Amino acid sequence: MKKQLRQQILARRNDLAAAVREAKSEIIVKKVLELPAWQQAGIMMSYVSFGSEVATPALIKAALAGGKRVAVPLCVREGRRLIASEVLAFPDDLQPGTWGILEPRPESLRPLEPELIDLVIVPGVAFDRAGNRLGYGAGYYDRFLALLRPGARTIALAFAEQIVPDVYPAAHDRPVDMVITDTEIIQP
Repeated sequence: MKKQLRQQILARRNDLAAAVREAKSEIIVKKVLELPAWQQAGIMMSYVSFGSEVATPALIKAALAGGKRVAVPLCVREGRRLIASEVLAFPDDLQPGTWGILEPRPESLRPLEPELIDLVIVPGVAFDRAGNRLGYGAGYYDRFLALLRPGARTIALAFAEQIVPDVYPAAHDRPVDMVITDTEIIQP
């Protein structure tokens, strides 16, 4: 069921014209920048957008310009885990890594302990109104989010087309605190 839903929503997201995705991404980023959770976060982590995902470069640049410490994920295939790595220069500190997604260059790797992070911007394929997320199926983010300190905030970015009635969460799946779309903010 999850596999079929994942394929369906990815196709729906991929069918959005690039200009539409760009416009929707700008709306979503603007909403994030207005959030108290964003404004109060001293250390944040964000996925680096890839393919048809909600674009995050403007968000990452705004965080750096605003004096926040910013981390991006490094995917480690062994153990299917993420390492949060601080970025000082975006995108110069990055190069294509696992699956072609921009990740820290070896010489730019600056690991940050997950419990130091105040806010994590999370990707996903589909989300329901309870904050449950359907990722890409490998569990990288579920494992990483389990390492955050209590009180750290998790916010998913999605296009309205990615919101579904149910993502069929499993016991190990980690819900997010908020899902921000181009049309609404979902706070379970």
